[in-house]
Amino acid sequence: MEYEVNVEKTYSSAMDSVNLINRMYDEGLTVEAEDLDTIERNKAHLEIMLGKDFWTEDQDLTPFQEAVDRTE
Repeated sequence: MEYEVNVEKTYSSAMDSVNLINRMYDEGLTVEAEDLDTIERNKAHLEIMLGKDFWTEDQDLTPFQEAVDRTE
């Protein structure tokens, strides 16, 4: 069964992960193992999203990669 991807909604969802990662680092919420796990899960989600082939030039994927690469 094939389905159509809502690119705008998918992009918005991925940006939620970007914002969460940035907020956790910016607020210093990286001391607990649970916090680090949350960051890693969201980074994994973004890595999957970066590999998708439905993006167009209308979506800037730079924030996705920056969030994946961020370490503090």
